[in-house]
Amino acid sequence: MGDTDELELFRRRWREELLIESDRRASPAAALASTAPPRTKKKMSITTCSMYQDLHDEVSSLLAEVDLHYQFFEEDDETKCTRMRDTNIMGRFVCNQRACKSKGWSSNKIAVTIRLYPEQKYNARVYHQRCKACSSLSRPVLDQSYAERIVYWIKQWNGIRVERPPFSHERRGPHNSQLCEGCRAGHCSQSGEDWAIRLEMLTL
Repeated sequence: MGDTDELELFRRRWREELLIESDRRASPAAALASTAPPRTKKKMSITTCSMYQDLHDEVSSLLAEVDLHYQFFEEDDETKCTRMRDTNIMGRFVCNQRACKSKGWSSNKIAVTIRLYPEQKYNARVYHQRCKACSSLSRPVLDQSYAERIVYWIKQWNGIRVERPPFSHERRGPHNSQLCEGCRAGHCSQSGEDWAIRLEMLTL
């Protein structure tokens, strides 16, 4: 390769570098992208409560017995509700961590917030609990007390006199507020029974 060819090759590379630099100045975002560190995936937020819309049919059938008809309000929003009650229900938890040796646990103290909304609607926020063995969160499998407790309060709010819902008096040790997301959120009744119903029992 002669001197002329080398000079021409140098000029060509120089022009290419000028074009690249010009593109970077015209597009600062592209330049930043080329030097920015790789993005890391954000950690998913841990769910501390759930709503059980799939159990609405059980609630609806019990309400229909007294000619009450309500729809499930799908938004988990307490700012729009007209009435609200913190109480507790029963169910069972299973730890989903494979490495955990826990076989699960039953609870007669699952915190729940029942809410009434305009236009004959309701919902209920059920709080999760943490595994005592590994501290991971677990979503409960609920029994019939979920529907019974919701129906009790909807009837009360509609001025219908009803019998007290059944409670489990079986004790499995003191309620551990450190494992209860309802306690952490300030929505746990902190007793074996709903305090309002206990007050009613004392005044009968």
